[in-house]
Amino acid sequence: MTDKIRTAVIGVGYLGLFHAEKFAQLPDADLVGVVDTSRPRAEEVAAKVGTTAYTDYRELLDKVDAVSIVVPTQYHFEVARAFLERGVHVLLEKPITTTVAEADKLIRLAEEKGAVFQVGHLERFNPVIVGLKGFLTVPRFIESIRIAPFKPRGTDVNVVLDLMIHDIDILQTIVGSPVKQISSIGAPVFTDEEDIANARIQFENGCVANVTASRISLKSERKMRIFQADSYISVDFQNKKLAVFRKGSGEMFPGVPKVDMEETSFEQGDALKAEIASFLDCVRTGAKPVVSGEDGKRALETALKISKKL
Repeated sequence: MTDKIRTAVIGVGYLGLFHAEKFAQLPDADLVGVVDTSRPRAEEVAAKVGTTAYTDYRELLDKVDAVSIVVPTQYHFEVARAFLERGVHVLLEKPITTTVAEADKLIRLAEEKGAVFQVGHLERFNPVIVGLKGFLTVPRFIESIRIAPFKPRGTDVNVVLDLMIHDIDILQTIVGSPVKQISSIGAPVFTDEEDIANARIQFENGCVANVTASRISLKSERKMRIFQADSYISVDFQNKKLAVFRKGSGEMFPGVPKVDMEETSFEQGDALKAEIASFLDCVRTGAKPVVSGEDGKRALETALKISKKL
């Protein structure tokens, strides 16, 4: 592929607008259209990013090489399947689908058609996560908290599939062991779905994670604390800070070991732009996506188990 990659964004609500803006900014992409069932919204976004507005994604099936799909979760399978069947490369927002069976079908279809299939777990492109890899050994206990003020968008699913799934994906990636046991509790507050939830995830290798997510808080906070034999690592996803605490030599006070701290701050960057640029690179080179369909399915499977036990 030598020319620009013909792209489109399917669904240009709150998040889809940002996808459209990134595609419009990237020199590798030719944004040929944006789609929304609301014509005024489609035309508004199209005018903003300099492309054509559509209200039916099927009009673009034969006009694009790659798409971002940012529609409500219940339509993920239908829309992604339509493009994958044509061999179009797909970046699908999380959660991958509503069921594991649907995820399996999309993964198989992408393989059959030789299409890149990437799932939008955005935190994987957070520079803090990239920096964290150099400090990890064997995590034994992890605490995670992800809280945010209430917003009407995203409430078509519970808080586990809306917010906690980000941390589930990260946890399963850094622990690298199958899930053994799950217990969870949650409550609906502002919606008919659970708006706050806590889960205890035990992995086969003995690591335990305690995960909390809320979309009814007064502030935003996205933090993770990782405990392992040689260190304690504090991760602040929101403020892009990483602190590593290690037992040093000597004592601070009698009987109290000295603690050495190493703190790193990262540039804010643009995780969404990095995610889309990585997707386009995979389209051009055939490389495996950072977050594959299998990764998306794995996170969904755990999220559904947590939801079932709420």
